[in-house]
Amino acid sequence: MLFHRWLRAVVALAVTATLFALVLLWNPSMLYLWLKALHVIAVISWMAGMLYLPRLFVYHCDAEVGSKQSETFKVMERRLLRAIINPAMIASWVLGLWLAHESGLFKAGWLHAKLVLVIAMSAIHGFNVGWVRAFAEDRNIHSQKFYRVMNEVPTLLMIAIVILVIVKPF
Repeated sequence: MLFHRWLRAVVALAVTATLFALVLLWNPSMLYLWLKALHVIAVISWMAGMLYLPRLFVYHCDAEVGSKQSETFKVMERRLLRAIINPAMIASWVLGLWLAHESGLFKAGWLHAKLVLVIAMSAIHGFNVGWVRAFAEDRNIHSQKFYRVMNEVPTLLMIAIVILVIVKPF
């Protein structure tokens, strides 16, 4: 089973790398725009997971420990985190830092503020990792209300980040 997962991952990476290489050979001047598009895709994926995972926690709070429903939530949370949220966060950071470097934006004040907010988003991501682990070990200590509030934090951060990127107020 583990071998099949690794094999699928390697095949997916090989296909992606091949397609990316073909695009670069076809038109290398488009690299920046392709990486920018991939960055936006990664950010959307990261945000989708960051908004959905706390909602799963809200429903998981109602499930009786050891029940089939609880075990299903554990699988859903783990898969969402490992298959979507973690890779999307890594891709967002790597591509975003490369794009900022390549375009010389590290001197821009708005980017400094954005980076602080993205660090805060990454911290929330880290808390989510801990909460997935706590649910997996049947030791959740938080209420539904707590997770409902935590569900709003990424939304507020996202709004501020988008405003900084689009408006560039300073």
